[in-house]
Amino acid sequence: MDRTTDVHSDPEGVYRVLSSLEVPCHLVRSGGRLGMCHVPPRGAEVLATAGAMPPERLGSPGFLRRHGVRLPYMAGAMAGGIAGTRLVAALSRAGALAAFGAAGLPEARIDAALGELARELGDGPYACNLIHSPAVPHLERIVVDLCLRHRVRCVEASAFIQLTPELVRYRLTGLRRDRMGGVCAEHRVIGKVSREETAEMFLRPAPQTLVRALREQGRVTAEQAELARAVPMADAVTVESDSGGHTDRRPLAVLLPALARVRTRVAREYGDEVPPVHLGAAGGIGSPHAVAGAFALGADYVVTGSVNQAAVEADTAAAVKRLLAEAGIADCVMAPAADMFEQGIQVQVLGRGTMFPARAGLLYRLYHEHGGLDELPDAERRRLEERVLRRSLDRTWEETAAYLREHHPDWLARAEHDPKHRMALVFRWYLGMTSRWAATGAPDRAGDWQVWCGPAMGAFNAWTTGTALAAPACREVAVVMGHLMRGAAYQTRTGHLRATGVRIPAAVTEYRLPAAPA
Repeated sequence: MDRTTDVHSDPEGVYRVLSSLEVPCHLVRSGGRLGMCHVPPRGAEVLATAGAMPPERLGSPGFLRRHGVRLPYMAGAMAGGIAGTRLVAALSRAGALAAFGAAGLPEARIDAALGELARELGDGPYACNLIHSPAVPHLERIVVDLCLRHRVRCVEASAFIQLTPELVRYRLTGLRRDRMGGVCAEHRVIGKVSREETAEMFLRPAPQTLVRALREQGRVTAEQAELARAVPMADAVTVESDSGGHTDRRPLAVLLPALARVRTRVAREYGDEVPPVHLGAAGGIGSPHAVAGAFALGADYVVTGSVNQAAVEADTAAAVKRLLAEAGIADCVMAPAADMFEQGIQVQVLGRGTMFPARAGLLYRLYHEHGGLDELPDAERRRLEERVLRRSLDRTWEETAAYLREHHPDWLARAEHDPKHRMALVFRWYLGMTSRWAATGAPDRAGDWQVWCGPAMGAFNAWTTGTALAAPACREVAVVMGHLMRGAAYQTRTGHLRATGVRIPAAVTEYRLPAAPA
């Protein structure tokens, strides 16, 4: 029989009882005193009970089964290989799902990375990012071809504003009949969305217009085309709120319930004809309270991003990780995006320790105010060449043109007749290079580092201050996941007790991280 710890005089004992998440705990009255225990003493009056709350019990058991994971936890893809093979493999071995950050990488590097993951993890859980590329659609085909070649069983589809033939092809080529005559979807899709209309296209089966076109082209079989009617486009939809990089900055507490209503409406329309789709929560997930809050809102799983960029296994520079470890919740700002610069689209980046946001903002202002590079005032031209580009505009255009000649000759042809477009391409050279300088930690361009980051990073840093996770060298990605999930389970347990009217002593309201080494 467990010893009953006195609620008022033994806070450490109470914490030990509450933090033993794998077994139930009880608030009891015995001999006129209140106590916490795992097994109520004989004759004690049980006032409240909180059942076992291991982290595995958070979220949806269906998500765990579908993706072969132990925890309802995913690390989203971070472009440019920041979410590299080390990070993906570490989380897979720890029982979670992670997506390789293929966006922006050359074909050879993606090929090598997926081959490495296939050899190391076999049938273990992992995913590859497939980013929508409307301007260069052949990039989607390259990634899908590589995923099929290396038998990647899951893709994280991000930035899709419409379904494309390549994404549908990946989904359909994994369809087959199982032994019971049902439909088995061997290629899993996790759609990342921030809008209701985008979520809906992942919740429904693939559009028949795309399915018929793929069948006519011989890219899917007749059986696969027929089975497409029986499965939604995605197995899971990640609801992305205020996050690093591209973001609509919508609050999770508003967005997740809205998309849950869309899921319910679509599910009623199809009934039992198609299997259910899981909903995940992303954006702002940087503390146990945020994780617990996401599950309380109804999330089936959670997705972290910014906090992983500062992890030991992330493929970004040590100096950048140190910057991230110093960020506060107000140290993120919006800046022009490289891929949609002309449209004024922005990304959320780290504002502390870098001049990138201000310099990128300058480029957009000049683009907006002038018709071409030749129209720039002399003072602005010198400012660009000396402080931002650190090279002449002519040299920057020559290098840009050489790249376009090989990869995008149509863009080059347009630029030769459109000064405004040429100016945009020169400015996009800088915006594209800044993320590479950050990834490599180029010391001579530290003032230009573009570091994608959301407020979750600041929340994580505040939570870990003075603990063993404060130093970047201690932030192993699986350790971070373990504490976030156990902390969320702890906060959920104390929340259940509060809901029954129990007053939790202030000394034990928070999950405790290990102390920093002396």
